[in-house]
Amino acid sequence: MKTKQISEIAKKLKLKREDYLPYGDYKAKIKLSALDRFRAKKDGKLIFVTSINPTPSGEGKTTTSIGLTQSLNAMGKKTLLCLRQPSLGPVFGRKGGAAGGGKAALYPFSDINLHFTGDFHAISIAHNMLAAVVDNHIYWGNRLKIKDILWERVIDINDRTLRSIKIGRCLSRKDYPRDSSFKITSVSELMAILALFQNRLDIEKMIGNILIGYNNWDEPVYAKELNVVPAISLLLKDAMMPNLVQTLNADPVLVHTGPFANIAHGNSSLVATKMALKLSDFVVTEGGFGSDLGFEKFINIVARKGGFKISAVVLVVSLRALKYHGGIKLSAVESENMAGLKKGLPNLKHHFETIGKFGFDAVICINRFNSDTEPEIEYLKNYCSDVLGARCSVSEVYNKGSRGGYDLAEQVIDAVNSNDSAGKALYKSDESIKNKIGRIAKEVYGAAGVEYSPEAEIKIRKLKKLNLDKLPINIAKTQFSLTHDPKRKGVPENWRLFIKDILIASGAGFIIPVTGEMLLLPGLPQHPVLEEISFSKGEYVGLF
Repeated sequence: MKTKQISEIAKKLKLKREDYLPYGDYKAKIKLSALDRFRAKKDGKLIFVTSINPTPSGEGKTTTSIGLTQSLNAMGKKTLLCLRQPSLGPVFGRKGGAAGGGKAALYPFSDINLHFTGDFHAISIAHNMLAAVVDNHIYWGNRLKIKDILWERVIDINDRTLRSIKIGRCLSRKDYPRDSSFKITSVSELMAILALFQNRLDIEKMIGNILIGYNNWDEPVYAKELNVVPAISLLLKDAMMPNLVQTLNADPVLVHTGPFANIAHGNSSLVATKMALKLSDFVVTEGGFGSDLGFEKFINIVARKGGFKISAVVLVVSLRALKYHGGIKLSAVESENMAGLKKGLPNLKHHFETIGKFGFDAVICINRFNSDTEPEIEYLKNYCSDVLGARCSVSEVYNKGSRGGYDLAEQVIDAVNSNDSAGKALYKSDESIKNKIGRIAKEVYGAAGVEYSPEAEIKIRKLKKLNLDKLPINIAKTQFSLTHDPKRKGVPENWRLFIKDILIASGAGFIIPVTGEMLLLPGLPQHPVLEEISFSKGEYVGLF
């Protein structure tokens, strides 16, 4: 490892000691005031990394982002990486650590994957404090006459038993006991607000605009009516600041906020991205899961608010994911299977064309795994160049670090230099909710149309009545399929997207159509990753 003290990493970014708060030797938080000092500096170029629909184990998108950053810096391009924070749910559940791997990883990786600087805990406590204040208000007489409560509780661990609970069983007052639920912390509206706020005044306004429920007259009740906004802001004061860490090559990295892309908007914070663009010549960032989720939501939600312009897009693909979409069982995707590979190629083609609809020619990155064979790699490379007409590169950053990503870095720089598109949103803000959902369903997912549950229809009419229908759309959808059904692989035809519910995040500023059987609190698999953890030779092993 070539890691350095965090003070040395800060110097690379020309940060002064008063610009950051050290958290030990290898972590720091960058103060929001640092952004003001660099505000006049010209923005760097933004490189966005996305992928096709992944397997449950992931395709190495984060590893690719880290390796690309290492390669660009090794080539003399001042590059800063922006990533999201891992959630303890997936870390201890199915996927394990989410800070890269092999020679393309972050440091200190164990801290980043665990409690880090406490941001997730601050969000959980702030969210649950608002829930406690709502219930306390009702307990002491319910001055606001709150009837339908929308704000429930969160926890940063996969616990399916908390999806539906009954609270207040020890109370004998009116309105108790009552039904409630938990969601995972990454889907908290406060997580989304931290990922989308621009300054302290902005975040207090956003927190105040959280719709916590409706009163007896079906009128909205907002968080600001409970006199709780400054207290919540106080709990989040440190979590507002982006976290500074490094790659194994001592390249600077900002890691901040962790909204999931399947049930939230799936991108690193707007503040971190703005800082990165001022502090470097190139910024590498990524959106969660495939282009149908994190990438689409970056364009239509994040870039719309932050004014960001993408200069190049990288589309990560793996042979095993293509075979998975070609109908090969997950247990067999590491074996050579040319027929399965060919059958899965339409999923790659769909994502490549989706990115094109937003105005970009993606650089396709084949993330190489040890089980990949040369005939499969060569066939896929030829398909990318001859059929799709795409720039294509094989990445081996997991095994080789920066050396394994030089060709990818060169292809990306070429894409940046030849790009003449600023990108384009898929819909206008003043379109109807159904029009916006329909555009995403047809243009991004490939659906033939959209169907709505009676409950969703009622909520759409309600949002229009409240003048909240002009907000952007943040569809909650499985990452494993282009459809709302995770079992449907490849590129299904003649299907219709099913919207079972409509949620509102009025503070964060978007509408959440919930599709299919999407769950907002995942459960643990039969044998979660946490069972593999042990203590050996003075350290914990099995997770990272």
